[in-house]
Amino acid sequence: MIAATQMLQDLGFNLEDSNKDVGLLVASKDRTAVDGGQVAGQILAAVILGVRVSIDKDQKIRASVVTSPSADKAAIDVRVTFQRLVWNDQGVLYKLERLDTPELYTEFYEKLSKSLFLEAQEIG
Repeated sequence: MIAATQMLQDLGFNLEDSNKDVGLLVASKDRTAVDGGQVAGQILAAVILGVRVSIDKDQKIRASVVTSPSADKAAIDVRVTFQRLVWNDQGVLYKLERLDTPELYTEFYEKLSKSLFLEAQEIG
């Protein structure tokens, strides 16, 4: 749990919640969600149709890490899930999706593995 926390913090995530007893860690980072194409579409809709169209404004990337003893009790199983929450320019949360990009998960586990190795070798 410590290695996962430190690694996520190194990636710019802020710790939201953790419970060592149940093996849960939740962290997030805020990012802009403004997309140039959406802004252009909003302007066109206003000019041509006279209507206001909402666009993406803010997003939060959330990582949830769950740890549990492995079946043989000799190791710890780690499962991570990444989500994206998006708010529009009116402050309404309208999108919550799981991020399924394989590279995102590969990067997480590679960095966690390296962090655990360095921790085991007592290399700061």
